[in-house]
Amino acid sequence: MRALRGGQEISVASLSEVTGVSSVTIRRDLADLEAAGLLRRTHGGAVRTMQRGNPQPFAARHREELDEKTRLAGAAAGLVADDESVIVDNGTTCYAVALRLAGRPLTTLALSLHAAAALAAVPGCEVVVPGGTVETDSLACTGTQVLETIRSMHVDVTVLGACSASPLTGLTSTSLEDARVKRAALDAATRRVLVVSADKLTRTSSFRFGEPHELTHLVTTSDAPEEVLSRYRDDDVEVLTV
Repeated sequence: MRALRGGQEISVASLSEVTGVSSVTIRRDLADLEAAGLLRRTHGGAVRTMQRGNPQPFAARHREELDEKTRLAGAAAGLVADDESVIVDNGTTCYAVALRLAGRPLTTLALSLHAAAALAAVPGCEVVVPGGTVETDSLACTGTQVLETIRSMHVDVTVLGACSASPLTGLTSTSLEDARVKRAALDAATRRVLVVSADKLTRTSSFRFGEPHELTHLVTTSDAPEEVLSRYRDDDVEVLTV
């Protein structure tokens, strides 16, 4: 765990050299540590997970698992029909969704300037930004004006991200302001789609903005634990894995 402290991916071979034990032992230990939520295994190595969902820079998060985010975004975008109205949440996975929705005949409320720019870059979408305060780095829109804008709308679909989404502790964020915005976006939509990678389904953060049963769809990766997915299905959430 000390070797993984820097946040960069480390190979099994490097960990074997550092610890002086076999690669077989390393792989077994990595599996145990992943089950405890302390790291995430990668192809040939591991990377440390952030405990309690501590935020990371947007650029760093954007570079992580690009192929995975592209698959998630494609599945989430497939749940949106042409000519519908959509709220697109902030965050790197929802930014990937915005890229997939760009150019389609939609009315979109973008909750970050990253998503707004992606949607507006191609003709087709009507793009609305809610105003308010823009956070450094994430370019997420927050504040009273944002909440008022969302609460004045009713949309067909909200596409949400989450820092953590354990079915035991609910849908959570690392920021109170972000949680308030996500809560309003949940309330504003007929269909409520959560798009997260599997590792976020076993984590928790400080500020709850919703419960699994309030979702209509969960889009996640195929390595999500079946017992976690079953809890979502028990709440009548449609689960899509990619």
